Amino acid sequence: MDLVSLLRSTFGFSGFRENQEVVCRAVAEGRDVLLVMPTGAGKSLCYQLPAVARGGTALVVSPLIALMDDQAAKLYARGLKVARIHSGLPRDAAREACRAYLDGSLQFLFIAPERLRVPGFPEMLARRRPSLIAIDEAHCISGWGHDFRPDYRTLGDYLPLLRPAPIIALTATATPIVQKDIVAQLNLADPALYIHGFRRDNLAIEVVELSKPERAEFVAKFLDCAATRPAIVYAPSRKAADELALQLNGQFPAAAYHAGLEAGTRERVQRQFQAGQLEVVVATIAFGMGIDKANVRTILHAALPGSVEAYYQEIGRAGRDGLPSRAILLHSFADRRIHESFFERDYPAVDDLDRAARVLTADFQKPEVLCDHLTMGLEIFNKAVEKLCSQGAAQLDMDGNVRATGVSTWRHGYKTQLAHRRAQLEAIVEFAETPQCRMSALVRHFGDHAEASRPCGRCDFCAPHAAAAQRYAEPTPAEERDLSAILSTLKGNRAMAAGRLFTEAAVGKDRKYFDRLLDGLARAGLVTFASETWTNPLGREVTYKKVSLTHEGRELEMAEPLGVLLPEEREASAKSRRPRAEHRPTNGKGSDAAFTPLQAELESRLRKWRKAEADEAGKPAFFVFSDAILRALVEAAPRSIPELRTVRGIGPSKADRYGAAICALCRGQEPPALNGDGAF
Repeated sequence: MDLVSLLRSTFGFSGFRENQEVVCRAVAEGRDVLLVMPTGAGKSLCYQLPAVARGGTALVVSPLIALMDDQAAKLYARGLKVARIHSGLPRDAAREACRAYLDGSLQFLFIAPERLRVPGFPEMLARRRPSLIAIDEAHCISGWGHDFRPDYRTLGDYLPLLRPAPIIALTATATPIVQKDIVAQLNLADPALYIHGFRRDNLAIEVVELSKPERAEFVAKFLDCAATRPAIVYAPSRKAADELALQLNGQFPAAAYHAGLEAGTRERVQRQFQAGQLEVVVATIAFGMGIDKANVRTILHAALPGSVEAYYQEIGRAGRDGLPSRAILLHSFADRRIHESFFERDYPAVDDLDRAARVLTADFQKPEVLCDHLTMGLEIFNKAVEKLCSQGAAQLDMDGNVRATGVSTWRHGYKTQLAHRRAQLEAIVEFAETPQCRMSALVRHFGDHAEASRPCGRCDFCAPHAAAAQRYAEPTPAEERDLSAILSTLKGNRAMAAGRLFTEAAVGKDRKYFDRLLDGLARAGLVTFASETWTNPLGREVTYKKVSLTHEGRELEMAEPLGVLLPEEREASAKSRRPRAEHRPTNGKGSDAAFTPLQAELESRLRKWRKAEADEAGKPAFFVFSDAILRALVEAAPRSIPELRTVRGIGPSKADRYGAAICALCRGQEPPALNGDGAF
């Protein structure tokens, strides 16, 4: 099969994107495949091109009507024969789609997963088996995923009827445990696993702690700069989305999008955003799947997401054109309380599931009738039934009636699911609260430990001087003394609990101030954090933070400047909160134009060398030296080690490690090469 020719003639692409060709060939040759690839990296082509190459009809299972309609419309525009079956279409359209499927005139049939529950529908598909089966958003199949759907869980029951068609399961957000579950639930036969590229090198991630009342004003001011738009703002509730969209619409075209709106309204908002008539959409998690808008510049979360997986999927909608984009997460401790209330609402107690399970019979019954027997609220009962279905202990029909399946071993699985969901919440809280390279933390979460060792150089941890949502500044003399006190307290200790360190360092009574200092020390690469747990007298595990010095922190001489940047207090930075259209840092004394041409040339050489040095060490650029020290070097232009030692910020260890290279650059020469141990 000449896939390259098909790629050009049918899809209009001159060549494959990275990682696409090997996947397409495996599927075209009939192999089962699990594909985990970032949002916007071209997953859809990996089932569409093989489907055309294999002939026949490809069956595509898709979880959202918007996603299904978007994919079908694009294929139809390329001249391909496509049909859809979902609840948003009239029955006549569904019947016509079935007829077209059976007479072999379709190349793609898109269905929602619940369609397989319709009596006789799987058997109809089996009368003319598909040539390929694509399961889109396959993480929905796993109880360990962030977006679990019971109808996805039962897909594996129907697929044997449709074999020997190869199956490709596609998702952007599957952790290793979810990947294994997808393979097991779909019963993939010796699948080829393609787990690619969680890192997004054009995305600068920032996390800002901000109280809920301040967030609407922050969003309005941030997005007031045209360079930050188009943008998607994720709000925690439908009400919040409506209110914020109304506020923003006075500044620029904006609208809300959520499941509480009429289908026609949602379709109009999506269409106008795609066309550029709307610059900002304020949405709940209902928005985004299938949105292929390449030039989204900002993803802004107005509250803490429910999981790292959901967060990663949502920020993946920014910068699909490869140009620099930002993802900004606003959070506070109150967000955690809200998610805990959501957890209690969505995951009923085991006793509630027990009561619901006892009234189910082998025959389908209406939930309203069963609730009367239990004196249980319908909402709680339906949630309990949903969880029983996820454990295989109950089954729903297309009318929402429920019956027992006879499975009685659901309790262990449900308790495990509860623990996993709590762990997901802990993981997103840790991501938000712990200073670390944001992109490295994300790729590590998805099991890519090799890529996690390389900092991104763009986020607020790696490049605080270039942050757009939060300003950072050098510490005051008093803050410098307190930072030194923390480091002195850690000297001689392998690690200390953050609470104990706060007490022993005695840098004030304000824990928030202390945490701000710790944040700065972590950003400077002088301390590192680890999560530990202990079991309290009530038997509950409590997570706490341990702090220890890094190698650089242990080697630091107390006479040396620390090279720390601290987040400015919110009141002090409020006037400068509006983002810069251009994020390249200036020289700190007005603009780069304050340098003479020779100084500007030296500044460029030093900055380029610093980046290469930091990349070699796998550290952010300020690990070599801060922008403040860079300015001082440009102004002093030291040509010898004694001259270098007079520059503020260059202590003995930095002079020994980097002195020869810096002096060579100041003399206009190439720096000497590194030897094996990192010295010159």
